Amino acid sequence: MIASEVEIRKAGAATAREQPDVALVVLGPSSEHALELIDEIVHEAACPVIALLSEKDPAYVREAARRGVFAYIVDTDSEELQSAIEITLQRFSEFDNLQGAFVRRAVIEQAKGILMERHKIDKDRAFEMIRSYSQSQLTGRKVFDVAEAIVESYLLLPSLPPQSPTPGT
Repeated sequence: MIASEVEIRKAGAATAREQPDVALVVLGPSSEHALELIDEIVHEAACPVIALLSEKDPAYVREAARRGVFAYIVDTDSEELQSAIEITLQRFSEFDNLQGAFVRRAVIEQAKGILMERHKIDKDRAFEMIRSYSQSQLTGRKVFDVAEAIVESYLLLPSLPPQSPTPGT
């Protein structure tokens, strides 16, 4: 799919709407305009950006990298461009998988914290509760799915009032 946007405010929305595998930003007369396009696309869409340059420009490449570009190519032929796209897509897939792992880890840690607080147990016991429940024949769910359910349900339930000691204990 090919789309062309020059207006910065429209570029991010178009990229988010079209969901391309990769976005190519061509450095034209204004490097600042191209950098703003990169900013907008990176902010709005979940795809890698490749900067296309007609000549070497180390300062532009450094700034483009700081803004989130995945690769750059200087005045190249179609075979080199295809190779760069393939490498970029592979690296972006690895990046996306790593980001997903961080999110899953954060959810599991939140669920452990909830169980630790509610049951007054340590983190190992909390994880064991999640893992055991996920492996039970009743649920057969992944650890992440159980942890996510704990976090979601916790957000929906009111806090428990402080417990006062039971008379006679």
